[in-house]
Amino acid sequence: MKVLLIEDEAGLILTLTDRLEAEGFAVKSAADGESGLHIALSENFDLIILDVMLPKKNGYDVCRDLRQKSVNTPILMLTAKGETIDKVLGLKLGADDYLTKPFEVIELLARIEALLRRSPKTLPNSTDAFSFGDVAIDFKRAEVTKNAQTVELSAMEFKLLHYLIENRGAVHTRNQLLDEVWGYDAMPSTRTVDVHIAWLRQKLEDNPKYPQYIQTVHGFGYKFNF
Repeated sequence: MKVLLIEDEAGLILTLTDRLEAEGFAVKSAADGESGLHIALSENFDLIILDVMLPKKNGYDVCRDLRQKSVNTPILMLTAKGETIDKVLGLKLGADDYLTKPFEVIELLARIEALLRRSPKTLPNSTDAFSFGDVAIDFKRAEVTKNAQTVELSAMEFKLLHYLIENRGAVHTRNQLLDEVWGYDAMPSTRTVDVHIAWLRQKLEDNPKYPQYIQTVHGFGYKFNF
């Protein structure tokens, strides 16, 4: 497994590289956003660990540029900021998860394991393709189109959509979705699931305010209705 670490703190680079390599990962690092973006576009990685506060190009811009160039590698953002708006911004730009500094390395490893376990290539492919309304999904290629136009989804948005479709008709609580899709238990104040559901609706539903397919079951959670 190849990991790209984009981080400007030399001590943290050394610590994380040593620990990740001890866990069997091949690690490549970049100390600024511009070089990190270049490496991420030049090579294939299984995971990108991306700091927010970087010289030359911040992590938000790196994440946005990668997604705009259709790089769907799972991205775990590291941030020293604890404000919810900063976390939501990272997710909105295409990050799959975030971790606030300072953090325990064991928690980072758990998040990495969850992201890799739930990456699109490891999801069950009982259905290779699926369509609803004017949306078509190729699960093997991890491609989504609407009205024959490509829809750009982050890796986590795609994983969530895949899970809902594979389990269509069933109602899923937020905690269940965090466990099954993200791979870890919910924090009491989390809105991660709600945010990703909203983005999927914006991208795929004809009327996001009154969704036909990705529906809310009030008091319980969400379901894919088809």
